[in-house]
Amino acid sequence: MKYSAINNQLFIDNRKRFTQHLKPNSVALFVSNDILPTNADGSFGFVQNSDLFHLSGIDQEDTILMIFPGVKDGKHKEVLFIKETSELIAVWEGAKLTKEQAKTVSGIENIYWHHEFEKVFKGFVFQAENLYLNSNEHTRRYIDMESAEMRFNKRIREQFPLHTVLRSAPIMHKIRAIKHPIEIEQIQQACNITEKGFRRLLGFVKPGVMEYEIEAELIHEFVRNRSRGFAYGPIVASGPNACVLHYVDNNQQCKDGDVILLDVAAEYANYASDMTRAIPVNGKYTKRQKEVYNAVLSVMKAATKMLVAGNTFEKYNKTVGELMTEELLQLGLLKSDEVKNQNPAWPAFKKYFMHGTSHFLGLDVHDVGFFHEPMQAGMVFTCEPGIYIPEEGLGIRLENNILITSSGNEDLMKTIPLETDEIEELMNK
Repeated sequence: MKYSAINNQLFIDNRKRFTQHLKPNSVALFVSNDILPTNADGSFGFVQNSDLFHLSGIDQEDTILMIFPGVKDGKHKEVLFIKETSELIAVWEGAKLTKEQAKTVSGIENIYWHHEFEKVFKGFVFQAENLYLNSNEHTRRYIDMESAEMRFNKRIREQFPLHTVLRSAPIMHKIRAIKHPIEIEQIQQACNITEKGFRRLLGFVKPGVMEYEIEAELIHEFVRNRSRGFAYGPIVASGPNACVLHYVDNNQQCKDGDVILLDVAAEYANYASDMTRAIPVNGKYTKRQKEVYNAVLSVMKAATKMLVAGNTFEKYNKTVGELMTEELLQLGLLKSDEVKNQNPAWPAFKKYFMHGTSHFLGLDVHDVGFFHEPMQAGMVFTCEPGIYIPEEGLGIRLENNILITSSGNEDLMKTIPLETDEIEELMNK
């Protein structure tokens, strides 16, 4: 892995928090992701199951974690099964973790090889009444293929049909939403790397540059700072492309007079950052571009102040909608009659601001958590209002990452240029 070793106290503490939510006499299982194939003998780069990583820190395939707080021998409360390395693997792929290395990474004492799982697990499973199985429960998830987790859960259900099967996901959503101080350090590092990439761009962008050249500058800066790369598919959208919310072609030339919407950010140690900026191709915003930009910035600043412990998303989203409505009226994009006669289920402002303002951030860009519960200290959210005007070929979205604290919040991207004057100054040095 490119990233520096993470203090294993994070994973020790995370397992303690998870265990506190288990019913008595329960065993929980977590399994790693597949290495997904491409064509011929090719494969995609490995990305670990976020829940398994959160509880163990193990970042390789063929890994299983077993947690059994009530185990009778008192010694196998936490067991890790990892892929056995070999000389052949070491030569062709690079050696996998040894048992001692896995202990160091995870803080788990009992380590077995992956192929020993069936035999070892049968020695403990009949002591338990409940089996907690994990699944990728996410409201935005649309996956047709059968994952390693699905196959594993199916096998366990078939082999032990008389156990009560329970879901780990609600527990994981609860504990992952509240970030450990060590997790916040990783997210902050991802934000810091993102800043380096953005500052690099401000001296690079000019009329005639291709969107993919901007993407290349970013990936260079991210990787040289120990990131695996982008935390998500990068959006480098110039001119009218900015009005396509998930534009990822990044293949057009940036034209003089246009604004580029950049939704680009680095990951670090599997943790995501998520930044959006809108910069002028020629280094100078027009009067209209600056008006729209400042309208979005005004909503962003007001929304950020509302990301505090105790607030609810129902109140938050309602207020943000009201703020955006006022800005759109001032910009002449909405008329008072449209607002007066709007459909409450789809308010008038949605014509120009059709997405949500905030989502959870952590090991996943759209991280897990419960939007129906009040905001709590330790949660990290994006704040990303936007205005999209296809008829003007202009889209502005601004986004920072906000940590909720016991006394308010902290902007983890506060040092990344945001004001139009600062961006223009840096672009014209």
